[in-house]
Amino acid sequence: APLGDTVAPLAAAAAPGLVVSFGEMLIDFVPDVAGVSLAESGCFVKAPGGAPANVACAVSKLGGSSAFVGKFGDDEFGHMLVDILKQNGVNAEGCLFDQHARTALAFVTLKSNGEREFMFYRNPSADMLLTEAELNLDLIRRARIFHYGSISLITEPCRSAHVAAMRAAKSAGILCSYDPNVRLPLWPSAQAARDGIMSIWKEADFIKVSDEEVAFLTQGDAHDEKNVLSLWFEGLKLLVVTDGEKGCRYFTKDFKGSLPGYSVNTVDTTGAGDAFVGSLLLNVAKDDSIFYNEAKLREMLQFSNACGAICTTKKGAIPALPTTATALELISKGTN
Repeated sequence: APLGDTVAPLAAAAAPGLVVSFGEMLIDFVPDVAGVSLAESGCFVKAPGGAPANVACAVSKLGGSSAFVGKFGDDEFGHMLVDILKQNGVNAEGCLFDQHARTALAFVTLKSNGEREFMFYRNPSADMLLTEAELNLDLIRRARIFHYGSISLITEPCRSAHVAAMRAAKSAGILCSYDPNVRLPLWPSAQAARDGIMSIWKEADFIKVSDEEVAFLTQGDAHDEKNVLSLWFEGLKLLVVTDGEKGCRYFTKDFKGSLPGYSVNTVDTTGAGDAFVGSLLLNVAKDDSIFYNEAKLREMLQFSNACGAICTTKKGAIPALPTTATALELISKGTN
């Protein structure tokens, strides 16, 4: 496939502009046996998690330049997580430790189809206690892209820190990337989640949502284009909807389309969306003309589809993140 051949130089170019991820990093405890409830599980495997941190690791693993801004408990798990960021080549200048709060934990069950259920321990966890005064704004202003989710919007003081970081990025002309990453158990109610997620919607330059998130946010059919386009706003450069193994759809001011996904043996979907986002941000940081060039955008999204698919073939998010070589190998085999 000619597309497969043209991705290689894109993905393997020298380290691009800095991608700074903001938000939470936590420990996921995953049952060692798939398809059981939390109550039935005998043993749990400890895995680093948290979508913004997964994205930062995905960028660096693919040869890009990334940093993480967030707060950890001054405990064994917190120091372990920051060490994992560093081992994965992520700049940890923006990481802080809180002596009075624990690192967040999540128990994540893998149902028999590889989908997830969550139970969180964060009341409050250190990531929720990051304040505006503690932000490393110098690091944020060095970014080419500032990336964030919605979990950091749930409670103060982290919400105000998030908004301040985003405004600092925007005023410095940095591209803002939003992956809402809906986690309903963490919000007071479904409506609070919708309102919170939409409260910063129009600040982003590009947004990635899953089909399930489209259904949740619009309260309509995610495959009805009218519902997807209700999320569009003037000034948005790119909206990407991921459709699981079916691939993705993309929308810009000038064009729209879809790309098929890749057939793989799915073990655990944790981190697939983050691998997808990280690979896209890596390429946007190098060449933001993709917002206006459909052929280039399709190349990059094809690469992102491959990265997302590879991430589902192993347990845990960060250990399963792809390299450029594994993604190109999958692309060479062709789509579903």
